[in-house]
Amino acid sequence: MMAVRLSMLPSILLLHARHPYHLAEKVVLQHILKNVSRSFYLSLRVLPGSVRKQVSLAYLFCRVADTIADTSIFPRCQRLQILRVFRKQFLLDTPSCDDFKQLQAALLPQEAQQEAYQLFYHLPVCFHLFERLSAVDRQLVRELVLTLTHGMEMDLQYFPGETTSTVQPFPNLAILDLYTYYVAGIVGEFWTKIHKVYIQGWQPHKFQNLCALGIRFGQGLQMTNILKDIGKDLSIGRCYLPREQLERLEIGLEELTNPATLQRLRPLIIQLTWHTLDHLDQACQYVLQLPRTALRLRLSCMWPLLFAVQTLEIICRSEVLLYSTARVKISRGVVYRTIFRSLWCLIAPDMLAKYYAFLRRRLTATLHHASKDVVGDMGNADQTSWRKNASLLCTVL
Repeated sequence: MMAVRLSMLPSILLLHARHPYHLAEKVVLQHILKNVSRSFYLSLRVLPGSVRKQVSLAYLFCRVADTIADTSIFPRCQRLQILRVFRKQFLLDTPSCDDFKQLQAALLPQEAQQEAYQLFYHLPVCFHLFERLSAVDRQLVRELVLTLTHGMEMDLQYFPGETTSTVQPFPNLAILDLYTYYVAGIVGEFWTKIHKVYIQGWQPHKFQNLCALGIRFGQGLQMTNILKDIGKDLSIGRCYLPREQLERLEIGLEELTNPATLQRLRPLIIQLTWHTLDHLDQACQYVLQLPRTALRLRLSCMWPLLFAVQTLEIICRSEVLLYSTARVKISRGVVYRTIFRSLWCLIAPDMLAKYYAFLRRRLTATLHHASKDVVGDMGNADQTSWRKNASLLCTVL
């Protein structure tokens, strides 16, 4: 029933010219958004109404870019071309109808998944909603998409293959940090700027610092995703682990597809987890510095932060990270308990710092225990080599 309504949307908009904007907003920003992101949809639904539409629309545009970059239907060079056609729309004063037709002609016949089909089918409607935003909102969304698509281009340029036999890594940590800024750090910056437009209580002298913390917030969430999806990414030819660090551990690319390599890879996993935790520490400061009266905004930021730090603990304990089918995530019960406790953090703001500190201590204890396990399983010569490599990794990170 829903699929029928969605497919009829363009005709409905023509027939009901008096209320096209309201109808399009309801279908695209509620039904389709929920279908393409059940997890992030939760945070979007608690956002203040004044920004929910803009953030939801921006998220859909980002999902379109991500889907174009990740689809296996087209060769890499064609995906890059399609992505650039999509990106071009945000450089134009008015998006091109001819380009929409070109995108839909390329993507719609190929996309079998209902969620992706809905995204591309209603792309013109998304741009219609985009044009109805204020000039300030349009500029913020434009900056977000133009920056984020640089990250999608990095995926297509650095990773030439689609299988484990063609795996390529990022060359170094600097490129990894740049990538996480493009695909997620910019989201934290956008998030901060769009809320400042509509929510009172921001302290002007702290705003630039909040933007910087927002960038770190986004990078921390992206690093968490990278670490939990190592095996899945390797299966499609992508390795976000830096080549320099892999070479220090004397791990060849062909070995990464062997789950038994995980023990030798642990030092890098541990160090990247510390690196990610440093980002999340800044994210906690971000939430603590948000206006106390912006309850919905604070709640929507608490959840991904608290979920991420608990996911890192699961990553450290996992023995299946290199399996392509591994599902490394917190349980539904943990999600519900975290949401419940976050409500107490709203009532007593100091509770967030205490709750995060508790989760952080638990994670760092797991990290220290994992480090001892790695060393304990080695012989004396290997222990000396591991400590040397771990020291080098710490220096780089």
